[in-house]
Amino acid sequence: MAQEHTTALRRRLRYRFDHLVAGGTAALIGWLALACLAVVVPASIVLVWADRSAPTTLSGRLTAVWVSVGQTLKIGGAVGSPVYVLASVALALVALLFVSTLVSLITTGINRRILSLRLGHSTVLEAGHTVVLGWSDQIFPVAGELVAAHANQRRSAIAVLAPKDKVEMEDELSTRITDRGRTRIICRNGSTTDPTELVRVSPRTAKAVLVLPPAGRAGDAHVVKTLLALNAAVPEAGRGAVVVAAVRDGRNHATARLAAGPGGHVLCVDDIIARLLVQTARQPGLSLVYQELLDFAGDEFYTAPAGALAGRAFGEALLGYATSSVVGLLHADGSVALNPGPDTTIGADDRVIVISRDDDTAVPLDVSSWVEEDAIVTPLPRFALAERLLLLGWNRRAPFVVDQLDQYVSPGSSLDVVALEEGDGGGCTTATRRRLDVVFHGGDITDPQVLAKLDVPSYDSVIVLGEAEPVAACRAAGTCTSAEAEESPADDRTLVTLLHLRAIADGARCELALTTEMSDDGNRLLAPAREGADFIVSGRLISLLMTQISESRYLAAIFEELFDAEGGEFHLKPAAEYVRAGREVSFATLVESARRRGECAVGYRLRAGAATGPGHGLRINPDKRERVRLHGEDWLIVLAGS
Repeated sequence: MAQEHTTALRRRLRYRFDHLVAGGTAALIGWLALACLAVVVPASIVLVWADRSAPTTLSGRLTAVWVSVGQTLKIGGAVGSPVYVLASVALALVALLFVSTLVSLITTGINRRILSLRLGHSTVLEAGHTVVLGWSDQIFPVAGELVAAHANQRRSAIAVLAPKDKVEMEDELSTRITDRGRTRIICRNGSTTDPTELVRVSPRTAKAVLVLPPAGRAGDAHVVKTLLALNAAVPEAGRGAVVVAAVRDGRNHATARLAAGPGGHVLCVDDIIARLLVQTARQPGLSLVYQELLDFAGDEFYTAPAGALAGRAFGEALLGYATSSVVGLLHADGSVALNPGPDTTIGADDRVIVISRDDDTAVPLDVSSWVEEDAIVTPLPRFALAERLLLLGWNRRAPFVVDQLDQYVSPGSSLDVVALEEGDGGGCTTATRRRLDVVFHGGDITDPQVLAKLDVPSYDSVIVLGEAEPVAACRAAGTCTSAEAEESPADDRTLVTLLHLRAIADGARCELALTTEMSDDGNRLLAPAREGADFIVSGRLISLLMTQISESRYLAAIFEELFDAEGGEFHLKPAAEYVRAGREVSFATLVESARRRGECAVGYRLRAGAATGPGHGLRINPDKRERVRLHGEDWLIVLAGS
């Protein structure tokens, strides 16, 4: 019972206190003054009456009490005539009010400033930094690659602007990117489509601006609006930064390029991924080559002045660098020629495109004396053969994949497509097919019975596309109308399909030529496939391309030609077609043999290390004086026509 009374009393007191606070500032000050007097006056009386040196008369003691109260409450406590006392109290109250107000203003200003800093509303005062606009899963590979690219710089900065809490962004980046070296990552909160908020990351003084595509169907429209806002905040005439953006749908590519301006670079995700899927499906192991060339951990594309090579044939330049692989020319007008004819004359204003460890490692050094003529073999004629291809799954990029295959394969080739939706392939441009015979089969690619009926090992190549489970379910039911379902993750179904394909390969005791599209790079580690298999991770690939172009704007033209069916591309060809199998030769000998075929040799892949060896047996840009022994099952990596 006593406890109930105590609880009730506590509630009443809390209620009265809340009511008092709700009464306003004036009421609160009045009650606070009364409370202080109720404590200070009795305490002062006790102190005076307990003091042996206090006056003995009543008036003297009351005066001492007044002095104690005045000093305690900071209202002076002066004694004298009534006018004098009132004036001193008034001055003390004014001083107290002034000091209290000043402290309050200072505290409020500091708190507001701290809150503004935590919200990320302050302006970044940097120059030569990289600006990243938007937030998605691509931010982590983008920031990570930029950190790697700036590792040799004394001071660098990355400024991120997104409509997301600043502290949350910093925490996520700190968790995913633990080693930042000398690079500082600065986060700011704000809308990327508002020109007044874009200035928070100082795009005018930046060296590069990257616009990340957000998830969802409206992502491309958001990218276009961001580019327009960037133009409003920093007109192109006053902008020195390289602008790189990406859109998913090819239909929005022209609009985004117009918004980016003549100096901007816009990547089309669907187009690039489709082209790389096709190239990799026909050249197993090619994804490892692109991964090596696109990240900043190994060798990348650079340019070097023609120098002494000016006026000489391009074929002579292939052996003009010992530690760099020559692959093309960058002309003075900005155009790029990958693997031009060996007799092409190098102009005085041209720059040589090389694959090198760094921009300062492209040092001219003639190594033609290292060529061993007796090891070079005469090439045998090669005939294009018809191919049997299998495409499992269907998504937004599938029509592009089919169209690209039609441009690459030989006449008479066939493609079997297995997907839940049977028919014309959801918009595949059948009217443009010239070489490829496409047959659609209805079926669930995660059903082992469907896959067992296909005789998968008989196909020359298998491509697995991600199809989201909600899409698959609603398509099967005939009720697929959700826009969100079209953008849902597809890797779960892809992993299940890969598991069934692995069982089929083990049962047939063969190795499938398998190319897989994935959305999340983390899921690639879970894939039940052999080491060194070909995985095209769309988000990571586009992130790598964007960071490469942001560091060197001329790379946009190089990548555009690499992913073009009519341009030069990388091939993995049997090494025995270039030099005698099993003989130890210098890599310069392989380069010379490839030159005589109109190709640029840039590396090799050993069959023995393809499955489990370090780097999966891949070696890009070896020293041309290095000796290597390639056998009949090893590959030479060359840049050649399609």
